[in-house]
Amino acid sequence: MYSISKRIYNIAKQHNLIVKPSTRKHKKIDVYDNNNNYICSIGNDKYNDFHIYLKTTNKEYAEKRRRLYILRHKKDISKIGSKGYYAYLLLWS
Repeated sequence: MYSISKRIYNIAKQHNLIVKPSTRKHKKIDVYDNNNNYICSIGNDKYNDFHIYLKTTNKEYAEKRRRLYILRHKKDISKIGSKGYYAYLLLWS
C-alpha cells in the first residue's frame, strides 16, 4: 500500500482536495473534492513518483524523472480536472 506523504496532503489541502490511500487495485491515491465526492484514482503503484524519487535518490535525478514525466504526459497535464492533471499536481509537483 502506498504511503501518502505530508507534502501530498499539503498540496491537496491548498487545492481544496482530499486524498486517501486508494481502494482500487494498482492505484496509489483516491482524490476527492471538499464535499468528499470521488473525483478519480491516480498513480500506478508499480511506478515511482517525484516524492519517492526524492526519498530514494538525489534531487537531480528526481528532477530529471519529473521532466521526462512532463514530456510524456504533456496533453493530460494541461486538461484541468483530468486524471493526468491531478496526478501531476499531487505526485509530480
